[in-house]
Amino acid sequence: MPISATGNKRGLSEKGFTLIELMVVLVILGIASAAVVLAMPDPGGRVRDEGERLAARALAVRDDAILGGRSTRIVVEAGGYSAERRTQGRWQSYDGKGFGIVAFPAGVTAATAETGRVIVTFDATGAVAEPAAIDLSKDAVVVRIDIPANGAVRVS
Repeated sequence: MPISATGNKRGLSEKGFTLIELMVVLVILGIASAAVVLAMPDPGGRVRDEGERLAARALAVRDDAILGGRSTRIVVEAGGYSAERRTQGRWQSYDGKGFGIVAFPAGVTAATAETGRVIVTFDATGAVAEPAAIDLSKDAVVVRIDIPANGAVRVS
């Protein structure tokens, strides 16, 4: 014989959920939906992440120029970028993970000059001859990578 929490007998015609049970279910659904919304990626985050990745690789190329005592450069085109170093009087692509040709994800493009590419060359001190600004965009979101003459790399 079922008995309720208050000790009263429940009849067979009293079927259903109590108000407390319904409120608990609503709280659980609210927490689950909040978790889903927080886990959704930011639409502009993909461009920002790609800008951070490009900046990190540019810094690694600059550091290699300083440590190796030779010129290095990063070449940015509309669809991706690559890194090169000056060896035996000519530019050669880097060998190794993260320094090969990197393509931007779908929808992300770089604003390039009339030549279709932006080349940032670091000398053996880590400085650049020509400061550069590279704009990455996807939809209406734009991220700028600034590389001034001192070789610092900033994402804004």
